[in-house]
Amino acid sequence: MLATIEAALVDLGLPDAGLLNLGLIAGLLLLSVGLGGGRRGARTTRAWRGGGRERGWQNVDRAVRPPASASADPLDQLRKVSEAAFAKRPLLNRGETAVFNAAEAAVKELGLDWRVMAQVCLGEVLSSPDPEAHRCINAKRVDMLVVDGRSEPLAAIEYQGGGHWRSGTAPARDAVKKEALRRAGVRWVEVTPEHGPADVRRELKRIATVEGLLRPIPSAQPSEQRGEQGEAQRQGRAQA
Repeated sequence: MLATIEAALVDLGLPDAGLLNLGLIAGLLLLSVGLGGGRRGARTTRAWRGGGRERGWQNVDRAVRPPASASADPLDQLRKVSEAAFAKRPLLNRGETAVFNAAEAAVKELGLDWRVMAQVCLGEVLSSPDPEAHRCINAKRVDMLVVDGRSEPLAAIEYQGGGHWRSGTAPARDAVKKEALRRAGVRWVEVTPEHGPADVRRELKRIATVEGLLRPIPSAQPSEQRGEQGEAQRQGRAQA
């Protein structure tokens, strides 16, 4: 089997097969055989729809649509990847990073066992008995997702930077994500450049209070308020 794999890789013009992880290649080949029954079946393409994100201060739409000729054959994909150049890029831009850090700090300060995740695909955290509806949100992402100690989603945090609304489809995309999350019982929190760490902390504290994880601060009773007002009036007369 491994000799057959090496021969196939050489035919594809890949580097020395002995330097590659043959276990990985074997898995890819078996997957290809399983999908195509040993033959190259009909190739399909999938339009991956992603939300717009800022790069620096520019809004860049990350929606990626593979060309119609994109192959579903793992070996063909491996050949293309081995011939292409790749470079790493930040998971979050500057604005998103500031919100992420504020959310993590707030969770720690409030003593919660929550975690904050970045760039979460909704298809991984939402399910639906309607396959077509699930496909509508499967590849969409949220900037941040707050989960509890059991990894249950609690709230999605979206950073609406200055260039967010430059994309004409941004409101529609947000509406789709927001509605799906709402129907699943996951809260939606929007943060703009005008907000600061205190705003993020206040919102997470409110959610924790609603969830019964924090005790609400009791408001002053009417009698106490009248007593405080009377004391302030007496002090004012004394100073006069």
